[in-house]
Amino acid sequence: MDAAGYTTLTRQSGLMREIQAIANNIANSSTSGFRREGVVFSEYVQRLDDSPSLSMARASGRNIDLTQGDLNITGGSYDFAIQGEGFFLLETPNGNRLSRAGSFMPAADGNLVNPDGYRLLDAGGAPIFVPPDAGPVALATDGTLSAGGTPIARIGLWAPQDPTALRHEGGTLFVSDAGEVPVEGSSIFQGQIEDSNVNAFSEISRMIEVQRAYQAGQSFLDKEDERARSVIQTLGR
Repeated sequence: MDAAGYTTLTRQSGLMREIQAIANNIANSSTSGFRREGVVFSEYVQRLDDSPSLSMARASGRNIDLTQGDLNITGGSYDFAIQGEGFFLLETPNGNRLSRAGSFMPAADGNLVNPDGYRLLDAGGAPIFVPPDAGPVALATDGTLSAGGTPIARIGLWAPQDPTALRHEGGTLFVSDAGEVPVEGSSIFQGQIEDSNVNAFSEISRMIEVQRAYQAGQSFLDKEDERARSVIQTLGR
């Protein structure tokens, strides 16, 4: 394969990754707390032995869109939505994880958990316990949770210490490789859920553009293959 073929092939690989990312965005356009992802393309120059340098495309990075999603009123006592920066901190078997999905419920032991059973952590990094039969639960915008009029915990809001080290683990969970730091200045609302920040119409439009670019690249590779076969057949006569 010549230089043009190598360059096009690396571009095709990156476009396929972007198609997969867009498809995942569209599939989660109705998932509460989901964050849109994009693929980061870069270019690097590689030398092949003594041949001229070759420009190659690379699409290994992911860009996480942290734009605020719309808040949807549910009326649920344990539905919480963040307005501003920050994430909820969840305790999982694989370590603490960040999430904007704010649907919780009391577990049998009284701890607040998400639908997957992961415990919600407070501003100090400890599980939030709601005493049984403690009365109506109310949440102040600063995250202070009260039961029967008595404060019982303050929900923590956290952000990755290094934003570039934030990775999407799956679903609505994120991993901060550099650790988390507390966030101040944001608000938490009770009885609301933050919607996905994916614009399905924009993603579908982008999908069409990327698919056309991929098809154009595939057409070029097919023609290059036909050209190489023709040359081989001619020389073999």
